[in-house]
Order: sequence, then C-alpha cells, then structure tokens
Amino acid sequence: MYFQTIDDKKQCIGVYKDGRLFFDEMPSEMHRTWKYSGTLEDKDVEYAWLYTNGAPLGGILPVELQEEHSSANKRLMAYKKSFDLAKLDLREHCFFDLVPHDFIASFLEIRNKITQHVFESLPRPANYEHLATTHKLLHKIKHQTLNINVEDCRQLLLKTATRNATQKHLKKNNYIDYNIFGTKTGRLSTNEGSFPILTMKKELRRLVKPVNDWFISLDYNGAEIRTLLALSDKEQPATDIHSWNLANILKRTDIPREEAKTIFFGWLYNPDSKAINTDYYDRKKVLDTWYNGDYISTPFGRKIKVDERRAFNYLIQSTTSDIVLEQACRIDEYLRDKRSFISHVVHDEIVIDMCEEEKEEIVAIRNIFAENKLGAYMVNLAAGKNYLELNELSL
Repeated sequence: MYFQTIDDKKQCIGVYKDGRLFFDEMPSEMHRTWKYSGTLEDKDVEYAWLYTNGAPLGGILPVELQEEHSSANKRLMAYKKSFDLAKLDLREHCFFDLVPHDFIASFLEIRNKITQHVFESLPRPANYEHLATTHKLLHKIKHQTLNINVEDCRQLLLKTATRNATQKHLKKNNYIDYNIFGTKTGRLSTNEGSFPILTMKKELRRLVKPVNDWFISLDYNGAEIRTLLALSDKEQPATDIHSWNLANILKRTDIPREEAKTIFFGWLYNPDSKAINTDYYDRKKVLDTWYNGDYISTPFGRKIKVDERRAFNYLIQSTTSDIVLEQACRIDEYLRDKRSFISHVVHDEIVIDMCEEEKEEIVAIRNIFAENKLGAYMVNLAAGKNYLELNELSL
C-alpha cells in the first residue's frame, strides 16, 4: 500500500515499495505516498503531505521518527549541496542517476514510515479533494519552463534601477514553484528559489513572454465583492461591479469609477468605517453564517482560526482564492490534450499560454472560469504578447 517515488519528474520513473527499488516495471497496490509526482499521472493515490496542511514534521512525528528523518535529511542535503557546487541542475537529471541506490532505499523507507504515521494519526482534511487537484496542477506548473527574455524590453534597460532589476530577474530560476500552504487563507505564495511571479514589480512583467503565441488573462470582475454577494445569496450584477456600486450603493455621479472602488474597499474591510450606509452588503449576516467566534468555515471545507476583526477578510479572501484554484484545475483538465496550457496563477487571475491555432477555445475557457461553485461571475479577458501589455479582449 505505502510507496514512494524516487524523483518528482515525469520522465524519471522509479518507485520504492516493500524494501525494493523499481525502475522498469511498477509494483501493484500503490495507494498511499507522501507527495504527488509526475510519475503518478492518472493513478488513484492519496498524499500524506496534504493531511499535514504543511505543518512542520517536528510537531507531528514521534521522537524516533524525527531522529531518523533528521539524520537521513542531513545526508540528502549534503548530496544536494554537492550538486550545487558541481552546477548540476536537478531539473535536468534524474535523482537516482546521481545518488547511491542504498541511500535512496534507506531514505525512502523512512519516508514510508512517516507517510504511514501521518495517515494513521491525522484526520483526512475536509478539503482534501480540492487540495489534491490543486497540488497536481501546481506540480505541473513547477515543471514548466518560463520564457523570460529582454526582447522588446529596451525601456527596462535605459534606467539603472530597472536595468539592475532586469538583470537580477534574468538570473533567477525560470520556473514557478508555488507553496499551497504558504498562507493561512490558502492564497498561494512561492517557495524559495521560485521565479517571483507574485511579487515582481509590474513593469518587469514585460520580461515574461509566452512559449506559444500569446497570453490570455482571465480574472473576475470584482472577484471578492462577487464572492460576498454569493455568500449573501444575492444576485450577481451582469455589469461591472464597481460601476454598479457607484450607481446603486454610493449613489453618486460626481466621482470616477476608480475612486468609488477605493472608497468601497476601504469601507468593506474596515469594520469601523462609516463611509457607506447600506444594508445590501451585510457583513454581520455573512459572519453569523460562516464564523463561530473562533473559526471561519468556508464553502471549500477550510477551517481557519482567526479573531473576529479579521474573520470577514479571511472568509472572503480564502473563498475567492479557492474558487480561482478550482477553476484553474478545471481549465487545466480542459486543455489536457491541447498545446495551450496554464502558465501561472496570480491571486484571482489565471494566465493561459495560448496557441494561435487553438484561439477558438477561448470562449469555452472563459465559460469554464465563469461558472464556479458559487454561481456565475463576470469575467474580464485580456490578451498580449507579454505579461505586462495585456489588452482587453471582447468576444
């Protein structure tokens, strides 16, 4: 039942089970392991790591397993350090071609023990299925190569500050390694060594180019407001939510849309704000439904301990993030047999690396994104030849 993959890359097939290493023929009865690997595509497997919610092993394992894991991990880190010194990129090589097989077997035997302990001692998360599909998508994205270059970026090289920042980004790893457990709300962060797609300055996005022909960006129009409406059982406006709020909530004609947006969000997430007087957005009613005074429980099965002041913010942010990730997984499945693919996810935005020959799929992709677990959200579409210059796309 318990097994471990030797490498996490799709092309590096190797498995440890029942004290043996398998390379040519996979063993039967492989049901539980630590993490997803490209080797496991389409296999019905459970992942112990998802049961831990990213918690450090020190607080989960008994002392004897902690000691075994610590000792084996030191040897593993020593091997990885030697690879760094030799300038060997593990993304280009199979781990089992570089390390003695007796060490691999002993290390994975300990990992098997850890996996078994986690399954036997921790409950299955209520949002396990959502975590598992997201885990697989983020693994796929990690093993894609970003197209980072200075073509058509002359303006970034004219000033010292942007030129230096550009050079730094060109030297960074050209892949995105997301952390599914990096925040309390479930919003994605990135692991150390990842290309900083979530935090890079906006002007530097020009460096990020599609591998295919162009980028298609999908995001929700007023994502968090629409989530609030959905949780309040209110109808979704079919028009721009910020213009709708300007006309129906603020009821003003003397300020522009962007100023109305700022005023609204300033009020929405500040429980002390009196800037808007409305019963339409009932924060208390929503919290009474989804917050018990200690924990929020979201429609996606997340249970997050939070104080009352931050509970509303956590609920809306967490639910919106999970909606986007669930729809990203659905889009990824739709694109499975196509050349176009999900390049990256940034908060409530999904960016597709689009092949010109498949542009007729954009309508279907938009519709998949729009129809989510809580209802139909209005979708903004944009397209461009780099991640900075994305122009509105009307279909």
